[in-house]
This record gives sequence, structure tokens and C-alpha cells, in this order.
Amino acid sequence: MVSENMELSIVIPVYNEEENLPELLQRTIAASDKLNTSYEIILVDDGSCDSSQLLICDAAEKNPGKVVAVVLSSNFGQHAAVTAGLEVSSGKYVVTMDADLQNPPEEIHKLLEKLRDGFDVVGSIRENRQDTFFRKFASKCVNRMVRKLCNGRTMQDYGCMLRGYSRPVVNAILRCHEHGKFIPMLAMSFARNVVEVEVKHAERTAGVSKYNLWKLIALQYDLLTGTSVFPLRMVTCCGFLVAIFGIIFGLVIFIMSQIDKHWGANGIFALFAIQFVFTGGVLAALGLIGEYIGKIHLNTRARPQYFIEFVKGKTNNNSGDK
Repeated sequence: MVSENMELSIVIPVYNEEENLPELLQRTIAASDKLNTSYEIILVDDGSCDSSQLLICDAAEKNPGKVVAVVLSSNFGQHAAVTAGLEVSSGKYVVTMDADLQNPPEEIHKLLEKLRDGFDVVGSIRENRQDTFFRKFASKCVNRMVRKLCNGRTMQDYGCMLRGYSRPVVNAILRCHEHGKFIPMLAMSFARNVVEVEVKHAERTAGVSKYNLWKLIALQYDLLTGTSVFPLRMVTCCGFLVAIFGIIFGLVIFIMSQIDKHWGANGIFALFAIQFVFTGGVLAALGLIGEYIGKIHLNTRARPQYFIEFVKGKTNNNSGDK
């Protein structure tokens, strides 16, 4: 539900960030007060195992009208948590950011200014990025893949959570119920005017990153299979190439065996090895096709992407499953 009096909603997904929450709240409230506009800070607890939920609920009680606590029943993932925050939000503009303070809340005003200028999506480019080489490399790979999949207007940095969205774009995102959606990329498909601004980036001072090597690989795989049929086309092309190679190789074996009767028998183990390679390729192709079928299965069941257990600090909310 959109409030006519609310201009800005700040959505922050939280997962085991008890060490960062006190400073996050203090700095975000201070930065938002300087904007001289109506705002709400929506903290979405994504099934935290530490005291994050208690801190969020306590902040909602101590800051009525400013802080809203959204508690999910379990850990559904970052983008599902952001979607839950978007559902609860009521501002004309929505800004999303991480809870680790690597996205300084003091930079929110840059995004709000662009949204007021009429842009539908405002991305951010991290200046002097304070991350490890591994994180920078992984982010570069994700950004390159997303730009390839977009086949149109793209942004330089899709990995930064500090982003701004207009209400029409938020409403369009909420109407998409597929599982495993990548919000920054999805928003670009609905936006008319997009822009990026440079923002500061800070080191994580407490806690640990929730994205390890496996999760980053899974993110890339979900992006590739969830937004494009390119892998299936590649499998088809590879299948044709393997078939052609098999025919040519069979002719070579036939000719060589006619020239030297013992040649074919002596190379039988090589043929077995090649067969194993081809069999492995077939199994890999079946696994890829199974991934697509699995995504179809998840979406046709239409189970909720998340379930909001309760919302504190907001009136007339539409909390529930989604």
C-alpha cells in the first residue's frame, strides 16, 4: 500500500548482523533526518540466528514512525527478503541497501535526488571498492554475465545493493512471482529512465560476508538458468558438434582399420575413453535440462517465496506470505 504522505522507504535485508545493527540504525536515521522528508526504514530479518531480530523489533518500538521491523519465518535469501520489504514499503521512492555498512547511509541522498529528477531506477558505482580480490573478481563476473543477458540497456555495477526504485517499478517487481529472481536485473526490464551515480564504499568492520564461494557460484548459475535459454542452445550446438565429430572419427577408424587390421584392436581403450567423455557430456546436458525443469516445477507449484511472520512499527500493512 502506497502512502500519499510517505516519500521515501529504505529497505534493508538483515541476516546475522547484530554487531552492525546499532551503528546502522544510528547512521541511517541521522542521514534520513537530514533529507527533510517523510521516510521509513524497513529492516527485514531473514531468519537470523543471532539477536538481530530482537534488535530490529526494539528499534521499531523506540522509533515509531521511522523504523519498521519485518520478521520472516525462516531464511529465504537476500532477494526474497528485499521483495518482502518492497511489499511492506509505502514510499513514493524506495532505496535498498545492505546491513553491513559497506554501503554508507550518508549516500542515500544522491539516489533520492535522481529519483526526484524522474529516473525509474538509480544504480550505484562503488568508488575505491573496499573488498578482497576474490569478491571483486566474482562481482566482475556477475556484472559481465548480467550485461550479456540484458541485451539492451545495462549498468556498470549490478552487485551493489544501494539502489533506488520508483513506485511503478516496485509495483511491477511485486507482480513477478517467479522464484530466484534477481531484483536489479528485473527492475531494468520495467524501467524507462535509468542512471548510475558514484557512491562511497567502506570496509566491513564487523561480522562476515554471507556470500562464500559456493553461494557466488550458485548465484551465477541461477542468473544464467533463471533468465536465459542460452545454456540450452549451447547444449544443442555442442550436441551437433559431438555428433559430427563422432561420424568423422568413425570414418577415420574404419579407414585405418582397413589399412592396418590390428590398428582398431590396439586402440580399443582409447575408444572407451572417448565414450566416457561423450557419456559425461550427455549427463551434463541432462543435468542442465533438469535444472530448467526444476525451476518450472518450483514456479508451477506457486509456493510462497517468503513468509512474513509479523510486522512491527507499521499500521495498515498487508503482511503475509508471498
